[in-house]
Amino acid sequence: MTKSIYFAYPGDIQARTGGYGYDRKVISELQKLGWDVQLVPLGDGFPFPTAPTLTLADERLCALREGSVVLIDGLAFGTFGQIAQRLSQSLNLIALVHHPLALEGGLTAEAAAGLAHSEKQALSYARAILVTSSTTQKQLVETYGVPASKVTVAVPGTDPGVRARGGVAIPRIISIGSIIPRKGHDVLVLALAQIADLPWQCKIIGSRSMDGEYTIKLVRQIANCGLSDRIILAGQVDDTRSELAHSDIFALASRYEGYGMAFAEALSHGLPIVACRAGAVPEVVPDDAGLLVAPDDPLGFADALRRLLVNEDLRNTMAAASFRHGASLPVWADTAQRCVTAIESVTNDRV
Repeated sequence: MTKSIYFAYPGDIQARTGGYGYDRKVISELQKLGWDVQLVPLGDGFPFPTAPTLTLADERLCALREGSVVLIDGLAFGTFGQIAQRLSQSLNLIALVHHPLALEGGLTAEAAAGLAHSEKQALSYARAILVTSSTTQKQLVETYGVPASKVTVAVPGTDPGVRARGGVAIPRIISIGSIIPRKGHDVLVLALAQIADLPWQCKIIGSRSMDGEYTIKLVRQIANCGLSDRIILAGQVDDTRSELAHSDIFALASRYEGYGMAFAEALSHGLPIVACRAGAVPEVVPDDAGLLVAPDDPLGFADALRRLLVNEDLRNTMAAASFRHGASLPVWADTAQRCVTAIESVTNDRV
């Protein structure tokens, strides 16, 4: 008998973000394992959907066959609140939480509190919950009151990478992450301004359309720091792996990460990493492969970058450790097996 599951998602599943990349990979791997995965688009605007969008999402889920297993991306699921209670009466709901919605950067205190309340309600009606890191699992248990027995950690897979060759003459710093406040690109720029006396070039890769206002501010900040000729805001690119393979240092000043797939990709290519001790980043970046500083600390971030730029031996030692750790990361087939564990915990215990 064919194993079937619905995968419900908000927005554009082809968007080049870590979260959507995770969704696409999991869907593909489940299909390889023989699962019939049917997609259910929920509309745009999440995690702040309009009332009509939320109504449409509700209607599409209510239209599914009673008893169906539905895996719902947390960007939408966390906004359902009490709607999840009604849905849970006819559907077996599995939430996929990339990170708690309230921890997204740039939120007002009121918006964060509203998302936390809604997500806590919704998660209480999920039959099972998938998370991408042990850090997120701990947060859901300690802060959202989720029973640990309901949570399965399915760490993102990482495709093997070729060892980075680095820049030719001037060290090349690469940063990968959508241009949104949570990724801390403004902190990176301030840090780079502190080490303008050193030779380097920096390329920031990531969507420039997710937060237009923040992107405009970042472009202005780069210009005001006199770094427009040294920092490239490349937007989305087709092949981030080629970019990583031709870089010397990976730097991303995220204020929070539920996992940090870009860090894992940097490890797979053997890049030394400069990042912040935020969310699950310490879980992903080993001590001997990167330098971690406090979030929102541009001076500390600058000092870490300077250490790697002026000390080639340190950079090479950390690069070797990074590549070694990258080779031991789980692959996407491992991630899918963890997802199957959560799915089967629901299908084997249906009422």
